[in-house]
Amino acid sequence: MAQNAVAERVHKWLGELPSGWRGARLLEVSDAWTSNVDKHTVEGQPPVRLCNYVDVYQNDSIVDSLDFMVATATREQIKRFRVRVGDTLITKDSETADDIGIPAFVEYEAKDLICGYHLAIVRPDRRKAVPKFLYWVLRSEPIARQWGVTAAGVTRVGIRSTDLNKVTIPLPPLDEQSAVAGFLDYETAQIDALVAKQEELLTLLAERRRSVLDRVLSEVGGERRRLRWLYRSSSVANKPNEEVLSVYRDHGVIPKASRSDNFNKTPENVDRYLLVRPHDLVVNKMKAWQGSLGVSAHRGIVSGDYEVLRPTTLDLDPDFAHFILRSPELILEYRVRSRGIRPSQWRLYWQDLADISVAVPPLAEQRSAASRIKTETDAIDSLIAQAREHIAFAKERRSALITAAVTGQIDVRTAWTAG
Repeated sequence: MAQNAVAERVHKWLGELPSGWRGARLLEVSDAWTSNVDKHTVEGQPPVRLCNYVDVYQNDSIVDSLDFMVATATREQIKRFRVRVGDTLITKDSETADDIGIPAFVEYEAKDLICGYHLAIVRPDRRKAVPKFLYWVLRSEPIARQWGVTAAGVTRVGIRSTDLNKVTIPLPPLDEQSAVAGFLDYETAQIDALVAKQEELLTLLAERRRSVLDRVLSEVGGERRRLRWLYRSSSVANKPNEEVLSVYRDHGVIPKASRSDNFNKTPENVDRYLLVRPHDLVVNKMKAWQGSLGVSAHRGIVSGDYEVLRPTTLDLDPDFAHFILRSPELILEYRVRSRGIRPSQWRLYWQDLADISVAVPPLAEQRSAASRIKTETDAIDSLIAQAREHIAFAKERRSALITAAVTGQIDVRTAWTAG
């Protein structure tokens, strides 16, 4: 009975493994424990460098070039949470289950470098698991699914320390583990290089797009008027049957359902969502400083955390308004006028936005400028969309390749030879 239960569990999470492979609990091949070292400096404690959540979340590897936070820790904490080459660090809690279990492989160690709060250390028994193979296993989709199921919490979800070691992993012989690790090191490096080139292209295209806006809008004259004389704040709500809209930095105001990358869940009760009409200006107060606002072409509703501004005059063409209000010059103004201690807390309120002035030339001049911008940026936007598609496809292929390799769906020796 016990053997059947183990076989069922392994098959449930890992599928059919090749001959000679088996499924194992993480605790069978490694030690794993969570850190309690917070970002504090306490007089009398030894100084340390903390490897923190963002260091793991934003990087595949922990290397000496990272800018680690300086703090202090007790001698017991330094002994227990000092990281070693070959460890894998994982994020153990976050606001969403998608962000837990993200691994980074430790390639650098020092006597003062320790693992910070919100992270866990996985230290393999090298007699049973090749360190880099274990990292790639923890990077794979079957493990991510298990973290998602075991995650607990309401406003913040996390992996309980009692569940950390229970995750089921594939375990081939050591020589095959080494082969898989080497294969994935090489193949993912090739994919990452392609992604990096596409991201460089995106940067160049974004610069070109900004230059179009700067050039065309710099040629526009007209009386400067404060936004408070062009818009008024609207609080019309209780329209639950309207389509839900969202505001994107790159796309402006669009139907939320038109994108598959918006993971913010719409609540069941949307009575407090604000009504948006075509030509309304919608501002994401938290991200306006990043350019997350736009003039809507759609009717619908948005979160009450947004600002909906209704035009009070016909002197401003909606297309022209959309471009000028999302111009680099004004986005810098939003950054300056946003309130908050740190960027994650910044908010741009109507009372501060209302004092910004914009040029309002004659309508014919506005429409001509908007048409020129649209013509030039449409071609750039098409190239941007293609580059993003290439990046998304490459990342999907990378993820699928990792899962296939660590679960034995592909014979890496054959694949490597063929490659």
